[in-house]
Amino acid sequence: MEIAISSDHAGFNYKGKIIEYLLANGYSVKDMGTYSADSVDYPEWIRPVARAVAAGDYDRGIILGGSGNGEAIVANKIKGVRCTVCWNVESAEFARQHNDSNILSIGERLVSEDTLLDIVNSWLNTEFEGGRHLRRINQIEED
Repeated sequence: MEIAISSDHAGFNYKGKIIEYLLANGYSVKDMGTYSADSVDYPEWIRPVARAVAAGDYDRGIILGGSGNGEAIVANKIKGVRCTVCWNVESAEFARQHNDSNILSIGERLVSEDTLLDIVNSWLNTEFEGGRHLRRINQIEED
């Protein structure tokens, strides 16, 4: 699986931890920035991941910020993206099972480091259930 990842300054620390985890577990990773903890405007770093996932250049994307909310808003502006903010394993499972989430957004200031990789692992390894959820996904994609 090929994963694109980016963060703003507030998610920079966790981005490195996730990249290390992904590479150690055989994933292909493209780091799309930011490349330091210096303050940046998150839209310029998040939008490239969203565009790349929507275009099919990457299977999934992971984006990070302080809360993950602004980052998810930016990503969801791109047609074909279903970005979900996840804060625990259960929210990550539902994001995949029910929403076929293709981008995961995490807030470094709101998610403990102890649960970070469990959330990522759950999101990467949970399958979309389809069925009634597919009907809803198709309705989302109408606009």
